[in-house]
Amino acid sequence: MDREIRPRRSVLYAPGVNRRALEKARSLLNDALIMDLEDAVAPDAKAEARDCIVETLAAGGFGRRETAVRINGLDTPWGADDIAAVACAGADAIVIPKVESADAVAAVVDALTTAGAPGLPIWIMAETPRGVLDIDAICRSHPQIAVVVMGTSDLAKTLRVPHTSAREGLMTSLGHCLLAARAHGLDILDGVFLDLQDGSGFRDACQQGRTLGFDGKTLIHPNQIEPANEIFGVSETALARARKIVTAWQQVESEGSGLAVVDGRLVERLHVDEAERLLALAEVIG
Repeated sequence: MDREIRPRRSVLYAPGVNRRALEKARSLLNDALIMDLEDAVAPDAKAEARDCIVETLAAGGFGRRETAVRINGLDTPWGADDIAAVACAGADAIVIPKVESADAVAAVVDALTTAGAPGLPIWIMAETPRGVLDIDAICRSHPQIAVVVMGTSDLAKTLRVPHTSAREGLMTSLGHCLLAARAHGLDILDGVFLDLQDGSGFRDACQQGRTLGFDGKTLIHPNQIEPANEIFGVSETALARARKIVTAWQQVESEGSGLAVVDGRLVERLHVDEAERLLALAEVIG
């Protein structure tokens, strides 16, 4: 199915209990914000974080940035209260952590409906071996699913693989989830980069993610926003080529032909579709 094109180059996590971080996010250049009730919040601070997020969403001020809330799983003591509190608070999406089955998605869908938010988009996190193995079934389980988010830190821990710069131990999982996301027309976000002192390493990780096919990267610090926007964005070179492809195709179509050549390269309908997607993405970013 056709989905709205939204830039998700830079998706910043912010602890739900950190009011200063949530307020600052209104002035940053990230495409989306995940307000976190799960890993970034201690058990005795869950209720406070919940109230903080509801108040922040009610105050608004995020402009065109997408706002999502990562809840605790429904199998925890806090998940049901999270959904009841934030379902109608004004977020653009709910993020489900550690999804391992279609049943887990269905349970959240039912809870959102009961809470008065039927149809609210869902982002699912792939961060366990079982969730990765069953990602195809999970992705096709409900039309409310809009985005797959890789939880590479938890996944690496469970797989017992080191955090190397090339991420050799994660490649199978990343590729499998990318295939499933694309098979069902979903966006997919790469996992976080943990070393805040390694700027060049972060850029390399973004470039690797872009080459693999991810739409953007999840971030843990505002300093990571600018390079993520640059690398996962549409460069001037790519934009110029996309325009040439569309123009050439329109010309050959008007002549009754189905083939075009741009800069010595054959252009077919699939190339035009991708060029049009890039142009649409660039327009939304602009």
